[in-house]
Amino acid sequence: MNTDAARAGPGPRPGVDVEAPRIAVVGAGISGLAGAHRLRTLLGPAARITLLDRADRVGGVLRTVELAGRPMDVGAEAFLARRPEVAALAEELGLGDRIVHPGPAGPTIRAGGRVTALPAGTLLGIPGSSARLDGVLSPAGLARVMAERERPLTWTAGEDRPLGALLRDRLGDEVADRLVEPLLGGVYAGRVDRLGTRACVPALASALDGGATSLTAAVDSALAATGPRPGAATPGPVFGAFRGGYRVLLEALLEATGVRPSLGLTVRELARAGEGWRLEVGSAAAPEYLDADAVLLAVPTPALRRLLAVPAPAAAAAVEGVELASSVVVALAYRERDVAGLPPASGVLIAADESLASKAFTFSATKWPHLAPGSTDGLVRLRASLGRAGDETTLQVPDEDLLARVRADLAELTGVTAAPVAVHVQRWGGGLPQYGVGHGERVARLEREVAGLAGLEIAGSLLNGVGVPACVATARAAAERIVTHLARRTAPVGGSMAV
Repeated sequence: MNTDAARAGPGPRPGVDVEAPRIAVVGAGISGLAGAHRLRTLLGPAARITLLDRADRVGGVLRTVELAGRPMDVGAEAFLARRPEVAALAEELGLGDRIVHPGPAGPTIRAGGRVTALPAGTLLGIPGSSARLDGVLSPAGLARVMAERERPLTWTAGEDRPLGALLRDRLGDEVADRLVEPLLGGVYAGRVDRLGTRACVPALASALDGGATSLTAAVDSALAATGPRPGAATPGPVFGAFRGGYRVLLEALLEATGVRPSLGLTVRELARAGEGWRLEVGSAAAPEYLDADAVLLAVPTPALRRLLAVPAPAAAAAVEGVELASSVVVALAYRERDVAGLPPASGVLIAADESLASKAFTFSATKWPHLAPGSTDGLVRLRASLGRAGDETTLQVPDEDLLARVRADLAELTGVTAAPVAVHVQRWGGGLPQYGVGHGERVARLEREVAGLAGLEIAGSLLNGVGVPACVATARAAAERIVTHLARRTAPVGGSMAV
């Protein structure tokens, strides 16, 4: 722990040291790092920022490893490039030239026992009227989809429903299992039946609120609202990544923030102390105390509930029902000659009703031109994803058994049977919050309760999206509110409080 920012004692000094405010950032994932960086930018070098995490590394669910001597992301591998936050942050850090985009190869899907191109004309797999589904659905499934637009739809503006139940009722099980769950499984590691319509597909809920007469019509309306306008410039790439992996971004944030993180330390309790905050850190037998003028919590949901239990029990209760999903990523490197049978696709999603252990493969060397064998070392890299919400047993499977399952699935899908030259198995226990029915209301209650606690802010994937851009947005906004709070405390009567 940074000794200049932490001390055991009776509590914080009265007021705030204008020259050196003390801020504790709990959680060193992308949200905590982005928040700490924004604090440093706004408060300058004198601010005493302490960054703590119970893990032994920074990054949270972002991790880049060396796979056969080359960097490979084994957490999130990409960000939504049509949101501005990550690109803007990269430019701020001087990393704009490190952003890369996928090549032209498209995704495929294994459904009904065969692999075909992922259909266009869908909203996260929910088909609109132009979607061609004959390669994915059975004749009975196609008939169910075609009949949906003629069935009366009852929807009350503002309501929420389990997405799976809505899809199964309107479009049938095949759409839910073969299209939507594979796509949402890549976002939330979740199951469509446990996810809420309003939080996970807000554009669909908005179209239904607006009076769409069928689910198909709602998708058409949502696609029209989010698509390019006539005469508008062609939209840029949908996804982006970092040459060298996400660790490039993490290291740059840490360096620019100028903070040495305190790792391997658990924050056990958070409590008010005068006008500031006191954090109990370390073991119960020999705790240390950190006093701060403000605190930013950027931690997973269970830790957030625990830390809010004393100062804001109503806030902790607001997110009591949020579930977490676990997953496993298996990264593999092959000699190019051993995987000549890989299809020219960016990867393959696997329908939930297929009898395979994996839920998706990313053919990284095809999807990302900077990872192509000719541009690296002659090795072809790919990743497999396993595990969904409610399936904690996958985390307990030994590495060799996970590898055997992945290799069997790869052989079934592509005919590749050779042994990889390098493997990395990455387990993510409780890595992603599940946006269930009423998630938005839970978050709104949480934020209302926390807003009443001056100098305390929250950020992260629980709030407004699990992707990296959404996390960066919540972190920067939280940091800005902290700076505004500190300015108000130090401004003279009648003085300006602008930040």
